[in-house]
Formats: sequence, C-alpha cells, structure tokens
Amino acid sequence: MTDSQINEDGYINERLNMVRDQIQRRGVRDPKVLEAMRTVPRHLFVPKTMRYEAYDDRPLPIGQGQTISQPYIVAYMTEALELKGGEKVLEIGTGSGYQAAVLSRIAGEVYTIERIPELMEEARRRFAELGYTNIHCHVGDGTRGWDSEAPFQGIIATAGGPRIPQPLTEQLALGGILVMPVGGDEYGQMLIRVIREPSGDFRQENLMGVAFVRLIGQHGWEES
Repeated sequence: MTDSQINEDGYINERLNMVRDQIQRRGVRDPKVLEAMRTVPRHLFVPKTMRYEAYDDRPLPIGQGQTISQPYIVAYMTEALELKGGEKVLEIGTGSGYQAAVLSRIAGEVYTIERIPELMEEARRRFAELGYTNIHCHVGDGTRGWDSEAPFQGIIATAGGPRIPQPLTEQLALGGILVMPVGGDEYGQMLIRVIREPSGDFRQENLMGVAFVRLIGQHGWEES
C-alpha cells in the first residue's frame, strides 16, 4: 500500500483527530512521533470486526490474550525514546505490529520479537502489505533480547515484567534509552525509562503508571 492509498483509505480524518485530541493535547510534542502517528494506518492493525473502533482512546483486544495499546501510550513511549532518526531499535512484544510500525517511520531499523507465532505471522503480513521493509521479525523469548544484533540505541517493551531483564540493559548502546513497564501484575505497573550514560552507568526514571499484559519469558513472568 502506498502513502497515497493510505491517505485515501477513509480513515485519515480519524487519524488526524486522534493525534490532535488524544496525543497532542496530552503533551506529546515530538514532530517525528506525531507524523508517524498520523501516517501509520492503525485500523489495519486491529481485527476487521473492530476497525470502527481503531482510533478510539483505548486499547483493543487482538486475540491470543493480547492487546494493541491505547494510541496515546504508543505515542508517549515512542517519544520517551528520544529518537532523532536513523537509530537501531529493539521492540519486545510485537503483538499486532502497530508499535513497531510507528517506530519504523522514525528509526532506521526496527528489530521486533514476539513469542506467539500466530501474532508474528499476522504482523509480518501487515508490514509487507504496507511496504515497511526496515522491520525485522523474530519469534522467541523477548526477555533475552536479540544479542546478535546488539547494541541498540533504543529498546522498548510493550509488556510488563517483574523487573527489567538484564540482557536488555546489556544490549543497550552507550547513550541509548530503554522504556518498559515494570511492576507486580498486569493491573498496574510503572513505566520506567533507563538511560545508559556515555560512561556506561545506568540512570533510571519513573515516567507514569500503566497497565500492560505480562511479559512472559526467562527473565520475565512464568507462563501460567
């Protein structure tokens, strides 16, 4: 699908309203993030039966017990990475592929990991249809990161874990930023930002309270 086709898809006004009312008015200012949110057709990343809800101000179920995040949270977490453009970014938890798609409109290369093969298959199909060729997919345990492609200037996790997995901090480049929800359960976590200083030291910031599905894996929660 070309950019002109995307902009003529009948949802452009919904996207523009979403960015203005849900994202800009809540304080997201990075023009690169705003443009990515205006460009990526969110309705193609939700089940067909829910497309009329795609631009609502809330998360939506995508199957397999997973969700696509609220648009504002996608924009907020993307802005928190402070991408300048052209970076190498790792995403943990592909889900529908929407967050990776937004990142791909800013970063140079996006590496995304999903543990559920069926979700990754759908996400790959969407990326191919949209011509998002700078997204690289892997099915596996996201808590272990993607060591062969490290280091990453940005790392983002779209599921909440009991702690930040050590492999992810090890794979973060000097000067890089990691954003991840951390906390006791899926009903409430703290969104954490970790900045790796040029010296190699880590600085941690608490950003906001969030609610994400659980991060399952060797360095996350056990699958129940």
